[in-house]
Amino acid sequence: MPKALAVITARGGSKRIPRKNIKLFLGEPIIKYSISAALEAKCFDEVMVSTEDEEIANVSKKLGATIPFLRSAATAGDFTTTAEVLLEVIHTYESLGKTFDYLCCLYPTAPFVTPEQLKKGYDLLLTTGADAALPVVRFSYPIQRALKIAEGRVSMMWPENLTARSQDLMPTYHDVGQFYWVKVSSFLTQKKLFAEHTVPIEIPESQVQDIDNEEDWKIAEMKYHILHPRENAWF
Repeated sequence: MPKALAVITARGGSKRIPRKNIKLFLGEPIIKYSISAALEAKCFDEVMVSTEDEEIANVSKKLGATIPFLRSAATAGDFTTTAEVLLEVIHTYESLGKTFDYLCCLYPTAPFVTPEQLKKGYDLLLTTGADAALPVVRFSYPIQRALKIAEGRVSMMWPENLTARSQDLMPTYHDVGQFYWVKVSSFLTQKKLFAEHTVPIEIPESQVQDIDNEEDWKIAEMKYHILHPRENAWF
């Protein structure tokens, strides 16, 4: 049987929202939602958190994740890429005598991730032989009708689409930024999450929200409350 690892990347040095990865989201540390979804998916041999921060490590352990080692200072900086973090995780596990066939990187501020979505991504890799799988969401408005502003004037990016019907334009999508599945052998070769053969997991817009500032945080809490009213009756 193939082995799968969940890696939740949670460094301590968040700037725009201090202590973002363990800040309370509707009464619970926000990282709990990612940890719980991974544990409940039942497709991982291990659910670990990659962090250099002792407080995040302690909170994560209490929530059921493992911290077999702390992240190095070299991969805890502001400009470290997710791929670099995952490469360090893979190689450190190898030095401990453990290898995995598939890896899922989850972000710690992704409260809308569900066990079903994670399992779907894993199943897609197994059935399609793809290098990677990632959740995408459809743009709510055709980007082919995008506008630009230059020298105080507004104009179309692509004027040829001015009179095109929305239904005649190709649907476009963007990365949800919640989780990424990769085949470890492909990732070690390509060293990127968006691999050559990547398959999509389409997510409804109601379950997508970037959380980059305090306003985003409040919007995410409102969205979550609407989706899970019984869990947060006090909100």
